[in-house]
Amino acid sequence: MSYWLVKSEPETWSWAEQLAKGEAGEPWSGVRNHQAKLNIAAMKPGDRALFYHSGAERAVVGVVEVMTEAGHDPTAEPGSPWVSVDVKAVGSMKTPVTLADIKAEPKLAEMVLVKNSRLSVQPVRPEEWRIVCRMGGVKG
Repeated sequence: MSYWLVKSEPETWSWAEQLAKGEAGEPWSGVRNHQAKLNIAAMKPGDRALFYHSGAERAVVGVVEVMTEAGHDPTAEPGSPWVSVDVKAVGSMKTPVTLADIKAEPKLAEMVLVKNSRLSVQPVRPEEWRIVCRMGGVKG
């Protein structure tokens, strides 16, 4: 299993909306950055991702599971290179883990979120995953 972090502005797609989709899940679509696209293309069913609210909140608020292999992004023009995967909510963080909390943890200093906070879909190392989940009060 691989681990990821996916970012969304809560006013565009919120954790509450993701939760409301239940087992049906929702395409993680609309990504228009080539590095993020490559990360989506590398995702496999069963992988897990931290759901991060960007913008003013800047916090990991939940965990999602990748449901499908990458396929054409339904929000993109036919023939475009953009891809998406379907994700479903696994659970909410008991305590949101803010970007400030992550930056304050020395063991997370090399995390992509710290080094390249603008990347909307990014890999997370297994040890980083365990630390963030522990900080959020959930089992990693």
